[in-house]
Amino acid sequence: MAGRAGTLEGLGLMACLVDRHFWNGRRVLLTGHTGFKGAWAAVWLQIMGAQVSGLALAAETNPNLYEIAGLDGQGPDGIGDIRDVAFVRRAVAQARPQIVIHMAAQPLVRRSVRLPVETFDTNVMGTVHLLEALRGVDGVEAILVVTTDKIYENPETGQAFRESDPLGGHDPYSASKAAAEMVASSYRRTYFEAKGVPLATARGGNVIGGGDFSEDRIVPDVFRAMRAGVQLELRNPEATRPWQHVLDCLEGYLGFAQALAQGRALPHALNFGPLDAARTPVRLLVESMQQALCSPAGWAMAQGLQPREMQALSLDCSAARQYLGFMDRLVGLDAIKATADWYLAYVRGDDMRAHMVEVIEERLLA
Repeated sequence: MAGRAGTLEGLGLMACLVDRHFWNGRRVLLTGHTGFKGAWAAVWLQIMGAQVSGLALAAETNPNLYEIAGLDGQGPDGIGDIRDVAFVRRAVAQARPQIVIHMAAQPLVRRSVRLPVETFDTNVMGTVHLLEALRGVDGVEAILVVTTDKIYENPETGQAFRESDPLGGHDPYSASKAAAEMVASSYRRTYFEAKGVPLATARGGNVIGGGDFSEDRIVPDVFRAMRAGVQLELRNPEATRPWQHVLDCLEGYLGFAQALAQGRALPHALNFGPLDAARTPVRLLVESMQQALCSPAGWAMAQGLQPREMQALSLDCSAARQYLGFMDRLVGLDAIKATADWYLAYVRGDDMRAHMVEVIEERLLA
């Protein structure tokens, strides 16, 4: 554990945004709990004593973090499709949530190009189904809808996006998430403001961290290439992204939801991304990750026609820092090392739930 403690040695410099006493005993509906970020969030909420209910499809990949973290045996149930209106209504009624964190989505850009109808149905109508079901529930204290940094109209000037910038979206994934923002805004103003229920959106950047086995994501691709002993292929090695460790991102989400439920005056949307220094090209992230994994270095350009991707993307997160005191704890190489440490522990056969609990507890003690 020494390597992980070294990575987290700066945590004592600032207090954690998340108050475990606030979450203890609270009923939380977490959609997307079988995914990468969702599984980390479920473990974090369980550690704090929250009563967590889920709403998500079964985990897609094998392996997957939902099972690795032991959530399939002792975690939230609620396996079903957010596109199924009746299922969503039953899940919401059974959960009787006080806090709702909506992360269920079709999150992959290239899949959205192949399956645009499924993507819009899941990301737009799925959000409608959830918010419509929540309209009839008493006792809701806060609703947080998670979208993405890709919701903004991107002229690729390199300028960091602020929450007030125009929404857009070139590909179906980005456009569907921009539409989900509009759905959330409409439901907030039409229904939830009158009931005194805060409803906001959280716009996260590109998240890295241990336990991600998704298709078409760079860190899992590095890990899979290493395990298979094959050369990694990159589609867009010079593209820059706001890389952020999953626990930094989730601390922002949970801290935002908590502050909303506590009645603090906050914006209706906040960006959550890393410090400027963490915006690096894909190839540098890959090379640093390969080094941290003690994997043979190198990559090749992917062949064939590839879907168009934005070359530059960055977020201005000054509002989250101003209103919440949000700040990254694992920046740049520290985020990469913490991510690599998880995968190396997994390869060794360590108890990965215990590993996750330890790093979350260290953060909560900060």
